Amino acid sequence: MTYTILGLDPANGDLGVAVQSKFPGVGGLVPYGDADVGVVATQAFGNPRHGTVGLALLRCGATPAQALDVLLGGDPEQRRRQFALIDRHGGAAGHTGAELHSWDGWAGSARGRDCLALGNGLAGGGVVERMVATFDASHGCLAERLIAALESGERAGGDIRGQQSAALLVVRRDGGYGSLDDRHVVISIYDHPRPIDELVRCYALHRLSYFPSDPDKLVPIGPELAVELKTLMAGRGFYTGVLDDSWKPAARRRFALFLGSENYDNRINGGELLDLEVLADLRLRYGHPEPPFSGDAVAPPGKFGGPCRSAERT
Repeated sequence: MTYTILGLDPANGDLGVAVQSKFPGVGGLVPYGDADVGVVATQAFGNPRHGTVGLALLRCGATPAQALDVLLGGDPEQRRRQFALIDRHGGAAGHTGAELHSWDGWAGSARGRDCLALGNGLAGGGVVERMVATFDASHGCLAERLIAALESGERAGGDIRGQQSAALLVVRRDGGYGSLDDRHVVISIYDHPRPIDELVRCYALHRLSYFPSDPDKLVPIGPELAVELKTLMAGRGFYTGVLDDSWKPAARRRFALFLGSENYDNRINGGELLDLEVLADLRLRYGHPEPPFSGDAVAPPGKFGGPCRSAERT
């Protein structure tokens, strides 16, 4: 009793899967991905080998349709399976086993532009159709388009049993923590009464801790910002000096330590520039100490804490 969407961002090669189910820990069962290769989702009476072997087949040059045929040919329980694959070129294929149509609720899939949605035990075919329409109509980075599609699936009726867990996986070459692996976004909500809402909240946290700064959101630290930042640091025990408007190397070093302690690891830049998304988040959590910053206005964080940047592939 699960609904899932797989998608590709052709502009930069991001590949991803978003899923919700009335089953605990769906993130450990459904989504599989390999940067520059493809993504797989396996559900219903899911076969995890469809994920690992499916990716291996795509890696070796099989199309999603060819991989699907190979996986079905070696699976005696194919009537109870539901799975789908999308490759780095946007090719897609899906399977819904015949037995799933005898279960309570609707089972099937829908194909969109650079995406495929599938589900079983659903309120109706409108669930996957709405997910595809939302993905196709939305803008921004892949992670946020996948989340938007998942939300629309729930609004269209979702799983007839309700909600319990959700997950989001996005893979990008060198797009992970510190550009040191390919796990751009990996979030799993194991058990929660509103798992999609919790997924949204955790994604906003993930952006601030795992994503680098947007260069367009970096500003020099002038006198008024210096006072505000020193006041924030002093309130958290990271600064004991005079709360004046200077911003000398010692203050910059303390600020870098402060950012690390607040989990903005990938937004530390030597202390000469300030990330406005970080400032907005600090103000949201700790308030806005006097005197107020009178420079460029900082918009309050949006649903995900700020705009996402989608790195263009070179």
